[in-house]
Amino acid sequence: MPSSTSTPPKSPPAPEPQLAKGLKQRHLSMIALGGVIGAGLFVGSGAGIAAAGPSIVLAYTASGLLVMLVMRMLGEMSAANPASGSFSVHAERAIGPWAGFTSGWSFWFMLCMGVGLEGIGAAHIMTGWLPGTPEWAWVALFMAVFCGANLAAVKNFGEFEFWFAALKVGAIVLFLVIGGLAIAGVLPGTDAPGSSHLIGHGGFLPNGTEGLIIGLLASVLAFGGLETVTIAAAESDDPVRGVAGAVRTAMWRIAVFYIGSMLVIVTLVPWDDKEVVDKGPYVAALDQLGIPGAGQIMNVVVLVALLSAMNANIYGSSRMACSLVSRGQGPAALGRTTSGVPRRSVIASSAFGFLCVLLSYWRPDDIFQWLLNMIGAVILVVWAFTAVSQLILRRRTEQEEPEKLAVRMWAYPYLTWVALAGMAAVFVLMAVEPSTRSQLAWTSGLTVALVVAGYVRQRSARARR
Repeated sequence: MPSSTSTPPKSPPAPEPQLAKGLKQRHLSMIALGGVIGAGLFVGSGAGIAAAGPSIVLAYTASGLLVMLVMRMLGEMSAANPASGSFSVHAERAIGPWAGFTSGWSFWFMLCMGVGLEGIGAAHIMTGWLPGTPEWAWVALFMAVFCGANLAAVKNFGEFEFWFAALKVGAIVLFLVIGGLAIAGVLPGTDAPGSSHLIGHGGFLPNGTEGLIIGLLASVLAFGGLETVTIAAAESDDPVRGVAGAVRTAMWRIAVFYIGSMLVIVTLVPWDDKEVVDKGPYVAALDQLGIPGAGQIMNVVVLVALLSAMNANIYGSSRMACSLVSRGQGPAALGRTTSGVPRRSVIASSAFGFLCVLLSYWRPDDIFQWLLNMIGAVILVVWAFTAVSQLILRRRTEQEEPEKLAVRMWAYPYLTWVALAGMAAVFVLMAVEPSTRSQLAWTSGLTVALVVAGYVRQRSARARR
């Protein structure tokens, strides 16, 4: 039996596409900062609050801790080996080509479906402002704009995300300041709510542990997409510093923006207020304070968050597809770059978004839920591959290239195993909870199909050698 300390043979570095180095440090810093503030926070958190009540704060704390561990692991590997394929490249190096294939195309599929979700959400806001305009037309317009932006130089993506993120960060900070003043009772025209909304209306756990579980699952899935910064880092002048800086600030960003926001909202607004879901929790909280026009201003911010997510998803999916193709894991035609931009991958990734334009025209009532089920728990599959890869690559890097460990996972390997146990627990909870069982089924089917396809490709490649 081989020794537990034996090191598997080192895989040759995976080839990477020749992408332009058009992202500056300020772009990466703001992408990392704004990437944590997405549609899942502004829109999706309403359903979590409705299910968990004030205990949504605990749900976001637990899922936030899990995300911090995953980002630290990903940061360690990406700082040591920056690649536009990010965790897919790490999985291929650590486990094998089939693992890189499965995690990479799973993430690509999730981002492409996310483009459709964000587009439909943004279109819903526009039709609220301009009644009578067709929702599908707005989705088509947004898709055309951001597909065009990503077809141009990568700095266009960086500039879009820089200003989008700046607006989102500013809005969240202002919301937290206003909410904090209202809670303290020093905001003019408002009375301090005290703990009435936290322990009233059925208590801190109004729907028991089942409601907390639903809130936990909603909060976990809301964090998907944070990995984009490690993909973007490969197109910066100093990818190691960019990744290290982004990962090291992950803890306070998650704590302040996610957990802090949830605490402010459930303190200011009764969790069972219908407007929390109908209008969104941030708009409902500001309307509760009676600040003139604040709710509509927040709607503008939510629109920006959705458009920002669309832009980032097109970017991330196109780079992942290009990286996979460059490693022989996809159609060669998609791997061609023009002026350092993988334009064919951009178009292919955007095609799913344009497909959603048609679906939103044919099935406007249930397309959103259908897309949500398609995405399901894909992000958890990606995180699981990331954790297993980090367990393997950390030991290998310590033995062969310790100088590359610019970022180190905390308490390795114990916290990596804790993270894997947490992911397994979430999968079990999804299987037990009826409302998320279909998402788990879709994700399981997609993952099995990709594993089989990846393994067959790997065997075929070996047979041709």
